[in-house]
Amino acid sequence: MEPIPNEILLRPRFRQSLQKSKELALDNFIQAEKKPYILKRIDDHIIIKFNNQQAHLWSPQLHLEFIEEDASSCEVHGLFGPSPPVWTFFMFLHFGVATLFIVLGIWAYTNISLERAYGLQLGLMIMMVVLWIVLYIFGRLGKRKGRPQMHELHSFMQKALK
Repeated sequence: MEPIPNEILLRPRFRQSLQKSKELALDNFIQAEKKPYILKRIDDHIIIKFNNQQAHLWSPQLHLEFIEEDASSCEVHGLFGPSPPVWTFFMFLHFGVATLFIVLGIWAYTNISLERAYGLQLGLMIMMVVLWIVLYIFGRLGKRKGRPQMHELHSFMQKALK
């Protein structure tokens, strides 16, 4: 497996082949020293996140899926991402800003067609663009704050799989 690059993608993914059975790899996680992590196992999936004392708003989590190739090997598919409530909230905000932008655009077009004043609508559309940029910057800052914990999760995964 290649190391995680310094530039973290939005939701980085990776694959790693293991020369051990799927059940043995899953058992390695269950028996691993879990402090300060919380592990949840659901069938062939393991979700690793930080406990409440270590977690902050931008703490990432690692979702691992173990896929059996044959009796003595498996492949791990990993996905880093923000906690589901944070991800859902950010997507809701982005969707809301985009929806308002479209509604204001329709309203502005209607006023232009009717030869009415449309400065308010254009001003609000510009505010939506600025708000989207602020949300983007806020998300990038949060991702930067969560980067060290993402590397910790990756190290924990590597240690548990050895």
